[in-house]
Amino acid sequence: MSATSSQDPYQLRPEEVETPPIRFAAIFRRIGPGLILASSIVGSGELIATTVLGAENGYTLLWFIIVSCFIKIVVQNELGRYAIGTGETTLEAFNHVPGPRLGVSWVVWLWVLMISMTLMQVGGMMGGISEILHDLVPAISVAGWVWIVAAGTAVLLIVGRYSLVERVAMGLVVSFTVLTVSCAFLLFKRPEFFSWDALLGGFMFSMPQGGFVTAVAAFGITGVGATELVMYPYWCIEKGYARFTGKRDDTPAWRQRAFGWIKVMGVDVLNSMVIYTFATIAFYLLGAGILNGMGLMPQGSEMVKVLSNMYTETLGHWSLYLFLVGAFAVFYSTLFASTAAHCRMVPDFLAMLGVFDKNNYALRLRYMRISVVFLLFVPAVYFMFLKAPVLMVKIGGVAQALMLPVIGFVAVWLRYRHMPRQILPKGWLTLALWVSAAVMAVMTGYSVLMQIVG
Repeated sequence: MSATSSQDPYQLRPEEVETPPIRFAAIFRRIGPGLILASSIVGSGELIATTVLGAENGYTLLWFIIVSCFIKIVVQNELGRYAIGTGETTLEAFNHVPGPRLGVSWVVWLWVLMISMTLMQVGGMMGGISEILHDLVPAISVAGWVWIVAAGTAVLLIVGRYSLVERVAMGLVVSFTVLTVSCAFLLFKRPEFFSWDALLGGFMFSMPQGGFVTAVAAFGITGVGATELVMYPYWCIEKGYARFTGKRDDTPAWRQRAFGWIKVMGVDVLNSMVIYTFATIAFYLLGAGILNGMGLMPQGSEMVKVLSNMYTETLGHWSLYLFLVGAFAVFYSTLFASTAAHCRMVPDFLAMLGVFDKNNYALRLRYMRISVVFLLFVPAVYFMFLKAPVLMVKIGGVAQALMLPVIGFVAVWLRYRHMPRQILPKGWLTLALWVSAAVMAVMTGYSVLMQIVG
């Protein structure tokens, strides 16, 4: 990949300004960032944290999962709006927040702390992928597969660009989501695992009966997690929404373009929400119905074997290999998409610290490639020491949950202090933003408090 400045997706150039599409079909052809986000979401959070939460609590926390999927998209939409209107990345936006600074804002340092913990989650995914590959090819050990997966992913990401990430993510998400939703529908025909009374009981706002750690992790990961909220504006920028809008000049033409591309981004947000909400509910129902009904709990080296019951109990034992292939797809989609996003954020962070000039795209690319290796090597080492995918995913989920209230209220602060006046959201969206930030704070705070008290 050439590193000429003309290819820098983070620079706003007049020649790239473009009139936004108006018709829905044309708008739908320009979506994409949300599909990458969905591929990151429909992964460890759904296949591990969501199913474990269902296995621990049965159907009683269905409401919790639905709220988790719906409540965060307002913040996601607001951060995307800010990126389109200013051309700034999420970390650049965070850096405006007042308060203690050590080179950068305290919020940016909280992001660094969160990423260091979520690399544990990435390690859990690598372990899950490697267990699957070991089942398919036992001649290579799980540890051997971990390093093969890390090396192969590094090569893909170093040579790839946005379009590759988007295509791979789309294929992986669609394949396993369709299979899992199908299994969830088949669950309705299994009275030993499903009843309508139990399903309706899932909307009674019960509190977790199992571990609060799992509930906190599930809230942090399911739907749009904290890492996805941070990464989404990067994908919007790389897709071109900010470049097509052009550099802010406060003219009526700029305002019209900005609102047009914000509308495209809004359709993208809603489309991804539909995908990951269906997938998340399906995973939860399978965990609540089959795993809870059989008294099984995914953990340790038996995680993949236990999870496979969600397929074999609905489709038959012949579907074991179908599950393995699908589980590989969903784990790998998250590993691929999350690493692709993080390797864009790390150079952004280094540029903010003054390590290099952010306008030097050649250096940005070099640091991106170095970041890919680091972001895959560290999780692999984590797994070598812990070898506990479920625990590792929970650790990453808790770290994300703790960061959610911070991101929510930063989004509110940006709306009042740094969002261009010409593209401020409507009143009902501003109200929804406040509600979203407040609910994230209350749910995270309550879950953590109950864990401490318990």
